[in-house]
Order: sequence, then C-alpha cells, then structure tokens
Amino acid sequence: MSDGSSSASATTKLKLKTLLQDRAWTPPLKDGSITSDLVELDFDDIAEASKRFKPMVREMAYDCGELAIVTYLQAKSFGKPLVLLPFVVAGRLQHKNIAYNTERGVVTPETLEGKRVGVRTYSQTTGVWVRGILQNDYGVDLGKVTWITFEDGHLAEHTDPENCVRAPEGTKVADMLLAGELDAGMLGGNMPKDSRLKTVIADPDQADKDWVARNNVTPINHMFVVSKELCDTNPDAVRAVFDMLAEANRTAPGPFPVGFEGDWTALELVSLYAYQQGVVSKKFSVDELFAEAAEILHR
Repeated sequence: MSDGSSSASATTKLKLKTLLQDRAWTPPLKDGSITSDLVELDFDDIAEASKRFKPMVREMAYDCGELAIVTYLQAKSFGKPLVLLPFVVAGRLQHKNIAYNTERGVVTPETLEGKRVGVRTYSQTTGVWVRGILQNDYGVDLGKVTWITFEDGHLAEHTDPENCVRAPEGTKVADMLLAGELDAGMLGGNMPKDSRLKTVIADPDQADKDWVARNNVTPINHMFVVSKELCDTNPDAVRAVFDMLAEANRTAPGPFPVGFEGDWTALELVSLYAYQQGVVSKKFSVDELFAEAAEILHR
C-alpha cells in the first residue's frame, strides 16, 4: 500500500498498489507509455482481477483498481473506505449470460419460476444484471426461483436471501448444468461451448440490441475505485490516476462515459436492480455515488 504521504519530493513518485486486469486500453499504462510525475502504478500480476476482489474490500489490499460495480455498491452500503471514480473498466451486454440444458427440456423466462438456477454468488454483478432484466423486462418473480450459489459474496457482511441454496463444495455452475442438476445457469464469459446449451432468452443478440435501444446504455460490470486513505492524504495522486486512465481510454475507447459528463443511466439502473434484489439496502443516485470523486477531481 502507499505510505499515504503528501510530502514526497517532486522526484519521488508515490507507488500505488493497483489491481487492473489486461484490457484493450491498458497496454499504455502497463508498458510505461503513459506515466505521471506524481504516481507509479504497481500492478498486481493477476490474469483475472475478480479473484482479488475479496481482499480489496475486506482487507483494503490495494490503493486503487478495478472492482465489480455491485461489489462497490455493497461496499458503500457497509461503509467501506473506497471511493468510486467516474471511469468504467469493463462492461458487456447481458442477455446471453443465462443458459439451460436442452436435454432437460426448454426453459424460457416465462417458465423460470419454480426452477433451480445456478449463479456463482448471489451478489455477482452479472447475476444482478440478468435477474434485473428478467424481473423488469420479462416479469419474472425472482422470489419464486431457487438460486443455487457456489461461493460467498465478496463482502463478508452480505447474506443471501432465503431462496438461495449453497451447492455442494467443489462443484461448478457449468458442471451441474451439463449434468442436469440445474434447470439453468448464469455463466457469463465462462459459458461452455456445448451444443446442449441454449440461452434462456431467445435470440439474445437481438434482445441485447432492443435493450440498448430502449435504455441507450451498455451494462457496466467493473469500475475504478481508490482508497479513501489515498483521497484524504494525497488527492493530487488521485487526480493523476484519473488523468492516466482517461488518457489510456482514448487509445481504445468503449461505449462508456469518462468523467462526470455523459449518460450514467447504467449506473442508476444497476443500483436499482441491486436494491430490488436485496443486494443493497438502498438505491444510490449517481450524485451520491460520485460525490466524493467530484470533490476530489474538482468537477
């Protein structure tokens, strides 16, 4: 972690322990093409950032880095000392991320109630997005689905709702789905290439396009956060980090706003979905989520 000092000399960069998975726009940050006079990003050598989200929110193991947005919403609910910057690390369309095994018959949104659906953790961001779409766009009563979970949530304080059942230790969503032990499963990027699997939402590509046309946004999965300690002790460092992110993003821009301008409807929507599902205790507004960052970045 950083030493939290704002009195380092101009020639001494503040080294920040950073969690950031390789993305299309990250090479300039990691190969030294984009630098700062104030800070040096000390990247954790890890292929999948989500494997480190627990220590990030439970132990404050990083000065800055990417974090699943629902994990951040929970962290804010539980008073964890993290500050959300207006920068999206990753996002994706969601309609293809729930599948069923055709050997067990057809499963559609209309037939999900009463079924057993696997999801890695109930508070997983992909799960929140998919359940929110099923509830709000297809009328699924989420309380009438049995959610089979496989891991604890990132926040130790999180508890699953009563209609969650923990899968046997050592099992995986895909394995149970293919074995016929689940009616459907949320798999996201881990969807097996298996001819037996079909998406619960028919023609998910068209459903994605229709959803984007209605909402005019792309779902957010991960955003960038910084420690409250760094914000309090060295706000200049936080500004430097944000400027580096913004510059890197220009090398491979995505569909998301950078900074406080632009449409942050996706952030409001995932906050609403998380609240509807009992993952957080309140719905946060965009102004609430960015209040600390706005003060630091002077926007």
